[in-house]
Amino acid sequence: MSIGVFDELVPDILGEPYLAETIGLPPDDEGAVVATLVVRRAATPTGRAVLHVHGFADYFFHTAYAEWWTDRGYDFYALDLRKYGRSLRPHQTPNYVTDLREYFPDLDAAWQRATERDGHDHVVISAHSTGGLITALWANQRKPPLAGMVLNSPWLDMQGGLLVRTLGTTVLKRIGARRPRREIPRRVDGLYNRGLHAEHEGEWDFNLEWKPIESWPVYAGWLRAIRVGHDELHRGLEVGCPVLVLSSGETRRPKEMGDDVHGYDIVLDVPQIRRWAVALGRHITYVAIDGARHDVVLSLPEARAQVYAELDRWVTAYVD
Repeated sequence: MSIGVFDELVPDILGEPYLAETIGLPPDDEGAVVATLVVRRAATPTGRAVLHVHGFADYFFHTAYAEWWTDRGYDFYALDLRKYGRSLRPHQTPNYVTDLREYFPDLDAAWQRATERDGHDHVVISAHSTGGLITALWANQRKPPLAGMVLNSPWLDMQGGLLVRTLGTTVLKRIGARRPRREIPRRVDGLYNRGLHAEHEGEWDFNLEWKPIESWPVYAGWLRAIRVGHDELHRGLEVGCPVLVLSSGETRRPKEMGDDVHGYDIVLDVPQIRRWAVALGRHITYVAIDGARHDVVLSLPEARAQVYAELDRWVTAYVD
């Protein structure tokens, strides 16, 4: 898993004690590629760490989540994958790859820094949405010695009806292979990110150039990569550690801003998360949180408190 050289940790955009390292990676067909590793240390070193990976059209800004872990003695690492957030460069198509394995070197480099460089021997993977799919596939192939895995609303199947997930996927894979840069038309109303951002109807502050209100375009080659990843997961993985899967209690599809935006998953289909969670491995705990958003740690306070209570119960039982 040895990738690149270790670069200097400098103060992150979040401010100290958050530090960041830009990791140079082999170029792709768009040119130079980097990933970014953000680090916050626990007050007292314990040899324990968390490595967190964001979802689609996202990046790491979840300081309260990081501090929950550091308060337990875990050093916290967050990876902005190539072409996301801190790692996005002007010459790149945001969030675009044609094979989810393209992210494996990013994860390899982060893992190497957390373990070989910094000496952690008890590491938990944490991931949200698309990051949950990516990290599960990486763990299944690389077999790192993980202490646990926390997946926050992982994207385990295509949302929508049976026709979309069968015939629609067959057509998509053909288009994605032949015309990977073809943009997939979709309706994005911006309700989800509006419900999160403090300048709109939410309470969280994040960079709207990296996590836009109306998301980023989706291309056929990228969506084909997602569906190939789903196929692999549906055949069954073994990530090799206890897994906690958290989701909202229910999915809704609101047409306007209101309570449904704040208390349900309005991005993915919860029944599909519940159905496919067991495909991750042999030791799975699934918890649905009533009133939670798609990113459960960004839920309203009551649901958020339940998320952390469930996380505490699981970590105490299976990880610590």
